[in-house]
Amino acid sequence: MLYLQSFWHTTQIKALIRNNMAPIKKKLYGLIGYPLGHSFSQMFFNQKFEAENISAEYLNFELPDIGDLMELLSEYPLLDGLNVTRPYKELVIPYMDEMDETASGVGAVNVIKFYRKGSDLRLKGYNSDVKGFSDSLLPLITPARKKALILGTGGAAKAVAYSLKKLGIEYKLVSRTAKDGVLTYEQLNAEIMNEYKIIINTTPLGMYPHVDECPAIPYSDLTAEHLCYDLLYNPDVTLFMQRSAEYGAETKNGLEMLMLQAFESWDIWNK
Repeated sequence: MLYLQSFWHTTQIKALIRNNMAPIKKKLYGLIGYPLGHSFSQMFFNQKFEAENISAEYLNFELPDIGDLMELLSEYPLLDGLNVTRPYKELVIPYMDEMDETASGVGAVNVIKFYRKGSDLRLKGYNSDVKGFSDSLLPLITPARKKALILGTGGAAKAVAYSLKKLGIEYKLVSRTAKDGVLTYEQLNAEIMNEYKIIINTTPLGMYPHVDECPAIPYSDLTAEHLCYDLLYNPDVTLFMQRSAEYGAETKNGLEMLMLQAFESWDIWNK
């Protein structure tokens, strides 16, 4: 009889705990950009969540217009954080209530952290591209590689420029359009290519499915001293990398940078 009473009490206690236990909230993260067919972030984070038994999900949110951001936040009121990719790394800034020092210095945001107090939601912008790029580039710097050409002038280019400045590497921006302090592709000659031994592609040229495109640089002026770094990672070997390697240049794609900036994003969301 005593055993039955003890069993009854234990069962009742378990039932009370179960009935009063609040369900564990599944955290929700995502990526905004347009288009997003090229992105590996969703697969990366969801595999991380599964492997580490984290109750969370990562979704892709294709926004044809940055103005759709507020509608997204209304539709998904329990979002815990967002990544931002092209073409919105700069356009998202007016929607930020606050930005950290790096994002402000870069002038581009690729991580958004959500701060909630009751019904009040505040968005803070960060930039994890800087750490991702810097950490992936550092082992490849040699005495000959002290100056860089940055192909492109968008949000990713700004993060690269900020990183290079921090690393003490001089750089020049290259654009199809003539601008003050910016080189055009037509101006790239043997002398400039010999002076700048790091070439960084921050443009979408060569990104899947447009794999037959690449920046119009004078590839024949490249040497084994050059590093040609493509921020793209789909395909693994872009036409920019392929043509650079044909002239002996060392090449690298953006997959390591993607992973490093993703780790940094996770740290930002959870600190």
